[in-house]
Amino acid sequence: MENYLTVPETAVYLNTSERFVRRLVAERRIAFHHVGRHVRFALSDLDEWLAAVRVEPITAATVCRDLREVA
Repeated sequence: MENYLTVPETAVYLNTSERFVRRLVAERRIAFHHVGRHVRFALSDLDEWLAAVRVEPITAATVCRDLREVA
């Protein structure tokens, strides 16, 4: 069974402000469900979104590899 979070719960889960979560919804940058007038977020959707926006750290090896690919 899927768990759904409210906007305040989602903000806590993402360690952000409620305003940021509402902006993600307004810009359609995150998946959400309308339940009447309410907005809910599936935990699986939040985890997928977090994985999609992950940025890998830069290391010396990746810099050297990228420089070799350009040359």
